[in-house]
Amino acid sequence: MTQPDPIRWLDSSRGRLAWREDGPGDRIPPAPALLLLQRFRGTLDDWDPAFVQALAARRRVIRFDSAGIGRSGGEVPETVEGMAALAAELVDRLGLPQVDVLGWSLGGIVAQQLALDFPDHVRRLIVAGSSPGGVPDGPQPHPKVREVMTRGANDEADFLFLFHPETETAVAKGRASLRRISGQAGRGPLTSAASALAQMKAIAAWGGVRDRLPNLVQPALVANGAHDVMLPAYRSYVLSQEAPHAKLILYPDAGHGFLFQEIEDFAFQIDRFLA
Repeated sequence: MTQPDPIRWLDSSRGRLAWREDGPGDRIPPAPALLLLQRFRGTLDDWDPAFVQALAARRRVIRFDSAGIGRSGGEVPETVEGMAALAAELVDRLGLPQVDVLGWSLGGIVAQQLALDFPDHVRRLIVAGSSPGGVPDGPQPHPKVREVMTRGANDEADFLFLFHPETETAVAKGRASLRRISGQAGRGPLTSAASALAQMKAIAAWGGVRDRLPNLVQPALVANGAHDVMLPAYRSYVLSQEAPHAKLILYPDAGHGFLFQEIEDFAFQIDRFLA
C-alpha cells in the first residue's frame, strides 16, 4: 500500500507553494502551530528529520519552501521584507489565527521581520543562529564562509565547516545529521543557482531590525552555537540584550548547526519556552 504524499500545495500571490505538516493532530489540546523558516538555500527537506520529529511530538509543525525555492513555484522575493510578507500570507491562507515561529539563519532574519511587521501573526519567536543586522563590532564570519556557502554544490566537508566546530564530538554528530537529512525518501529539488543569488541580493539589501528590537513585543528565545563561523554568537547576544523579552542559550561545543547537533536539549528548551 502506497503512503500518501506528505507534500501539500497552496496558491499564493507569488506562486504555488509546497508545504507539509507534522505532529500529533487531534491527540493533544489545540495550540499554535510552530512555523519553521529555513536557512539560505535550504528547502523543507533540509531540516534534520530527527529535529522535526522531536518538535512535532507535542505540536503541529509546518515547514514550507518559500517562493522560488525547492518545489515551490514563482521567484524569490526581492527583499527580506517580501519574504516575511509571504510567510504571513501563508499563515493567513492556512487559516491559522496565530503561530509560533522558529527561524534558522536566514530564516531567523525573516522571523524577526515577520514578528515586527506582522505582530498579530506571531505569538512567540525562536531565533536560531541568526542576527538582527546592524552589528558591525564583535567577531566577524570566518574568511572562508562566503566562498564555501556560494559554491554551486556543497559536499559533506563544506557543511561540516559551515555548521560544526572541528571537535571529534561535533563532527560525529554533524555527520550523523547530514546522513539523516540526505537519507530521506522523496527529497525535492535543490535550490537553483539563480534563486540562491536572489536570496543573497535580498540579504545584502536588508537594513536590519536592530533599531526596532525595543518594539519586539513577543517573548523570544535566542540560541546559537558558541563557535558559529557564519553568524558569530555575539550577534545572538546583541539580539538577546536589546529585545525586551528575550532569553539567550549558547551551546559550547557547537556552531551554526547546533540545533541538529543538540537536538534533545534544544527541543526540550523549545518545549519549555512554548508551553
